[in-house]
Amino acid sequence: MRFRPLLALVLAFCITFIAAPSSAYADFVLGSERGNSQFGETVNTGKANLCPTVAPGSSGSISLGKGGGLKDICMHPTEVFVKIAGSKRKKAEFAPAKIITPSNNTSVDQIYGDVSGDTFTEKGGIDFALITVLAPNGLEVPFVFSAKDLVMEASSSSITAGTEFKGKTLTPNYRTGDFLDPKSRALSTGVDYAQGLVALGGDDEELARENIKRDVTGQGAITLSVDSVQGDEFSGSFVAIQPSDTDMGSKDPLEVKIVGELYGRKG
Repeated sequence: MRFRPLLALVLAFCITFIAAPSSAYADFVLGSERGNSQFGETVNTGKANLCPTVAPGSSGSISLGKGGGLKDICMHPTEVFVKIAGSKRKKAEFAPAKIITPSNNTSVDQIYGDVSGDTFTEKGGIDFALITVLAPNGLEVPFVFSAKDLVMEASSSSITAGTEFKGKTLTPNYRTGDFLDPKSRALSTGVDYAQGLVALGGDDEELARENIKRDVTGQGAITLSVDSVQGDEFSGSFVAIQPSDTDMGSKDPLEVKIVGELYGRKG
């Protein structure tokens, strides 16, 4: 019995010694041994969320008719608007909203796809970002800023200053099927009903929408406007209008407009 405190002390010392990082490891993490000097210049600065740029006013031209595709398409939101319900005297209109999720994780990037004629079809990339904004009326609005399944047509057979791409994109659920809401309800896991006694007999529509989760996807519209072209690169702006999250079918979606910076290049 008298040796137990001593044994515990020795064991704690051994674990501490084994877990302590070596000087070489510390140099790798904290010093110049990381091998990627750009990491230290980028981490926690927000630079990774920005899109590359092309010199403003560049007036080059990229032909879309020579095969290949587009790649490294980046869209960085700079403004988000939520359509607020109007009244008898005022129509519903978009109002500026504030991004309240980490502002350094809002861009879609490395989007690539094929070009056939003047039509671009997305094939992959970091093609969605989860964003929540705070509307002027105090409502928190989550949505998926998405370029999934993006199909859009160019306004001309070549990309020059003034070229526009217009198309549609898929907006998936903000939550996955296994995500549990505060009352342990989900699409594929959790409980069927959060109530011990369903007093309304399941005939209440609002109660049913809360209890029965569904995979509800939406469709967004997007317009890319090219301002500058240099070599095989182009930059400009974009406007996307898409539905907000429905909380797996329990809420009606709101219209969200995302405005921001655009970059891409010929594949």
